[in-house]
Amino acid sequence: MRKRNRTMDAESAAAARIPEVGEGKRGEAGYLGYLLRQAANAQRRRMDRALANVGLTHPQFLVMTMIRAYPGCSNADIARLAMLTPQTVHAIISTLSVKGLAARRPDVAHGRILNIALTDAGVALLEAGRSRALTLESVLQGTLSAREARVVRRWLVTVARDAPLEAPGSPRSRPTARSPAVPRPAVRRRGGSSAAGRRPRSSPQGTG
Repeated sequence: MRKRNRTMDAESAAAARIPEVGEGKRGEAGYLGYLLRQAANAQRRRMDRALANVGLTHPQFLVMTMIRAYPGCSNADIARLAMLTPQTVHAIISTLSVKGLAARRPDVAHGRILNIALTDAGVALLEAGRSRALTLESVLQGTLSAREARVVRRWLVTVARDAPLEAPGSPRSRPTARSPAVPRPAVRRRGGSSAAGRRPRSSPQGTG
């Protein structure tokens, strides 16, 4: 009896074991979408550790990169580029401003418009983070040839650009059928007749 219990416990432990990266659904047998997210999360953790050495978070690094790359962008534009919520971007820009890493400056063409821009201190910090990001980028591409890297980049762009906003088969993706017209109820008038069943009066003689 004890031997049987030990066997059952061993089988239960084996069934409950979570697969490591590369095993089961976390390996080549997994779905592409899941594997893509798994790889993105792993790269995010690497970036978090590398940027922490210079005092930056990954979202801060993304926002600062987009501010410098696309001057004149609104907070909403930066949120879309950095793939963050507008509330997160607003909080990050406020933090950068308090630390003296970003500031509002008059637009070159329209002086009344204030654009967010990095200060000299912000540019220096961004460059420090960028050097670490480029190191991770080279490690990420280390096992790929130049041609393979181009293929992967092209595929990733295609996935992001051509993916439908709604999943196939979801209620929003299906065309909605128009509801049949509902007949309007007849309006009763004085005398017991309805507007729907009354004949139009004939015009008096001599009138058009």
